[in-house]
Amino acid sequence: MRCYLHAFLLCMIFTFFSLLYVCNQLASTLEEGDDWSLREQGTLDRSAHDSGHPLRKRPGLAGLRDREGLDRVKSGSAVTEHSDGRSHLAVVACGPRLEETLTMLKSAVLLSKKPLHFYIFAEDELHDSFRNALDAWPRTVQTKFNFTIYPITFPKENAKEWKKLFKPCASQRLFLPLILKEVDSLLYVDTDILFLRPVEDIWALLSQFNSSQLAAMAPEHEEPRIGWYNRFARHPYYGKTGINSGVMLMNMTRLREKSFKNDMTTVALQWKEILMPLLQKYKLNITWGDQDLLNIIFHHNPESLYVFPCQWNYRPDHCIYGSNCQQAEHEGVFILHGNRGVYHDNKQPAFRAVYEAIQKHPFGESMETSLLFPLEASLQTTTNSYCGRASHLFTKKLKQSIASVQQDTTLRR
Repeated sequence: MRCYLHAFLLCMIFTFFSLLYVCNQLASTLEEGDDWSLREQGTLDRSAHDSGHPLRKRPGLAGLRDREGLDRVKSGSAVTEHSDGRSHLAVVACGPRLEETLTMLKSAVLLSKKPLHFYIFAEDELHDSFRNALDAWPRTVQTKFNFTIYPITFPKENAKEWKKLFKPCASQRLFLPLILKEVDSLLYVDTDILFLRPVEDIWALLSQFNSSQLAAMAPEHEEPRIGWYNRFARHPYYGKTGINSGVMLMNMTRLREKSFKNDMTTVALQWKEILMPLLQKYKLNITWGDQDLLNIIFHHNPESLYVFPCQWNYRPDHCIYGSNCQQAEHEGVFILHGNRGVYHDNKQPAFRAVYEAIQKHPFGESMETSLLFPLEASLQTTTNSYCGRASHLFTKKLKQSIASVQQDTTLRR
């Protein structure tokens, strides 16, 4: 009987100290939220800077119309902010990612028919390079976008740990809702993304969110037999094969306001409260850094995630073991994600061919003759690889996107 009593007392003591630790982490996180030096203002690089609307709950353009109507009632005058229907695109660039990021932004500008706003988070030494490169683009191109450059910023506590989590600065994306407080919705993409379809098309998915959904991502794998999370993960993950965070669409108003269920405490936690305790609990068990943390969060809150199909985040894993993205087979690839550095080596020449075609295309020249035709010729030389055999999927939607942009340009003339 004494043995059972001793065991019970030990369990109670362990539980008490565990709860004490979690509460201490939460208190620390909340204190950080009060005096966190975010340097939120960023560096303004367009006189037509879009400062963002106050918070709203409805996503996308519907929420904008609601907010504009409210503002008109209050002020009696029309509101111009966001009324141009901009898509808001964020990227985080550290280390040797300048040229890759510029190529991603170029792909967005080339194919989008609606205006864009870029939120560029970069190390201080890259700011002038970004500003000079974007200001050097032709004036006719510059009219299609605004941009703001921000420093890399993490909470003071464990800032070095956050910065080095997985790839340099990658975990910055976790803090975008806390930094861009006046931005309602945002599309975050990795630097190694290429748009083969207009940005406004994925932005339109915000209107498909139901009342509980606040973010959208694609599955990490379609085929469980080659899935990483379901075979190796030492932590909870979303669904059957996990999610990939390289393309992440967010209603940040909802994200800031929601209280998330978790496995650290019976109390639901807000976004600003959950990140630090989550890192402390799982930092020895995560492999893919911030993506793993997102998987853990949405494992416990699956109703909050909208899952879009794999052609919105098409990676080498979708073709190196044979084609396993059925949606792309039917409609083509919408967004190409060249992870594992495939734009810069010879392991996947089909991916590199797309990157180089967009990078080398001169602004102002016909995209059909100076981008599409050279790309199709280059892809013909890659058919000795699995992804090369599927490379017709890379140009299927791109061809339609280019035709649509050129038709729109002709009509405007």
